[in-house]
Amino acid sequence: EVLLAASYVLLTLGGSASRVRAATTYVIVSLLSSIFFLAAIAAVYAAVGTVNLAEMAVRLDGLESGTRMILELMLLVAFAIKAAIFPLSAWLPDSYPTAPAPVTAVFAGLLTKVGIYAILRLETLLFPFSQISNLLLAAAGLSLFIGILGAVAQTDLKRVLSFTLVSHMGYMLFGIGMVTQLGMAATIYYVAHHITVQSTLFLAAGLIEHRGGTTDLIKLGGLQKLAPLIAVLFFIPAMNLAGIPPFSGFIGKVGLIEAGIAYDRTSGWILIAVSVLTSLLTLYAIAKIWNRAFWQEPSEEIIARDVPTPRVMTGATTAMIAFSLALTVFAGPLMTYADEAAHSVLQRTPYVGAVLGDEAAGDLRYRIDDQGQRVDNGITQLDGAAQEVGG
Repeated sequence: EVLLAASYVLLTLGGSASRVRAATTYVIVSLLSSIFFLAAIAAVYAAVGTVNLAEMAVRLDGLESGTRMILELMLLVAFAIKAAIFPLSAWLPDSYPTAPAPVTAVFAGLLTKVGIYAILRLETLLFPFSQISNLLLAAAGLSLFIGILGAVAQTDLKRVLSFTLVSHMGYMLFGIGMVTQLGMAATIYYVAHHITVQSTLFLAAGLIEHRGGTTDLIKLGGLQKLAPLIAVLFFIPAMNLAGIPPFSGFIGKVGLIEAGIAYDRTSGWILIAVSVLTSLLTLYAIAKIWNRAFWQEPSEEIIARDVPTPRVMTGATTAMIAFSLALTVFAGPLMTYADEAAHSVLQRTPYVGAVLGDEAAGDLRYRIDDQGQRVDNGITQLDGAAQEVGG
């Protein structure tokens, strides 16, 4: 709630009617999400008598599967709104484009990632044997595809970037939905990549708006010649977002594709195809921005608008680009750390033991083994039924 109050103030900086309207929409949606989250917390407390994560991890395992699923869905909806996961993402492209570029850069890098982190913890610590992982994968695929279609259809630079933000949240949810170490490691790396690159693109959009006086792609033009430095500062993170080798975006997407191949299920293969298509459409959206903002002939108004670029804006964007390039150069060690983090996240027992003691951890380990055995038995039964039908 503290974050919400600060966000509202930042969104309304400048006081224009469009900013106040967008900020009001954002606050209403965020409050609805918070109310839903509080209702979910109340339901969880009524079911298990605690809101301590370690105790919840132990006690939730003892509930009936139907009750567990209802609690999980309630929490997922609340966090999916925060993370702008389709179909709960309409608020983001409406709110972000109206805010000042530095504010949007911070929001794009941090706010939605809070929701992703919460979903990751939810699916690994509290509901590790969830029966609705396919629902997460479906939401990931829809976010990827619908989000990028929205980006392709836009004619405003900030709206294009806002829709790509919605789309690329699907990549992170893809890795979480598989609930595998490879998927989690790729997601952790991709989160670091996306925080840096998406924030950098919104900073670059601020530079374009400052020089051209607008973010309307129809009105922009000629910035490659008029502002070559801005062109470079936009081009590098744009190629990174599209996943062009050897940037970190390419490395993160390859990691997710490898995780999908290792997952070796129909849903994983579908998500791989959607991921590749989304990457291609992202490149198309970036090419459209480049063609209209940098290559097409500039209007006389833009030529006459010869304003100096503030060094602070240029310096901040350059620093973010340097950080994104560091993610590429040190991708090997970073992926190793991400893999170790993924391993830790997927191991609930050490966390529960550290918080509640070895006895609780031992009880949790027993329940994990029991649930894993029941899941394996269910898969065996399904395979047997499929073979009988085939016969």
